[in-house]
Amino acid sequence: MRRMGIGLQLYTLRNELAQDFKGTLRKVAELGYEGVEFAGYGGIPADEMKSLLQELGLKAIGSHVGPAALRGSLQQEIDYLKTIGAQYLICPHVAAEERADEESWKRLFSLFEEVGAEAREQGLVFGYHNHAFEFESRIGGEFVYDALYASTKPESVQVEMDVCWVQFAGQDPLAYIPKYAGRLPLLHLKDFSKDEEGKMKTLELGQGVVNLPAVIQASSDAGVQWLIVEQDHCQNPPLESVASSLNWLKQHYLNQF
Repeated sequence: MRRMGIGLQLYTLRNELAQDFKGTLRKVAELGYEGVEFAGYGGIPADEMKSLLQELGLKAIGSHVGPAALRGSLQQEIDYLKTIGAQYLICPHVAAEERADEESWKRLFSLFEEVGAEAREQGLVFGYHNHAFEFESRIGGEFVYDALYASTKPESVQVEMDVCWVQFAGQDPLAYIPKYAGRLPLLHLKDFSKDEEGKMKTLELGQGVVNLPAVIQASSDAGVQWLIVEQDHCQNPPLESVASSLNWLKQHYLNQF
């Protein structure tokens, strides 16, 4: 088993960050998270963010940046990431109207290839973060998820796999992780159950149906660099939830090192 970095996707704490961005980052560092993945910067200038992260001993992993910003302000996004010392520029989601049919997806594949090539040229890594909908449509007989990576170069588009959504979509994360070994630097480590209506209920690590120990081992084998905790909707106060998930990792993973 390799030692992978432990990060937090800050979308989990979006409400807390909106109230007190710097104070919330400080609490994340105090809990013991090693890195953070951004989903917005709270209006904080890049130089100021860099200093804050250095003060707190937090590594900037990267940021989630939607298609509109990838098209309209790519250079600004790249500049910010480079200033704070982050490596990864990740597209986190595609709105339904942008993925209405096969041609729409193919246009997105082209966009991702272009963005990825530009990011690479400037020393960054571009990747894509999935939900369940990439497994609900097909292109040429393949799930959109697989067609995306078949249609783009590994050096342009890397994988940020969300194992929670892979499993919710009816697929096996333990089959998908090795499939993208070597192209999978980031993995969203999440847990869930289904409610009475069959909808996803995101839970703290160890509270749901995902085989997390096996996922972590497969991630290690596949070359994952960062395990990133994310909880879309918390059942408890979010800071308590991310503390609980980190405690689970300390007991079931980090205690080996």
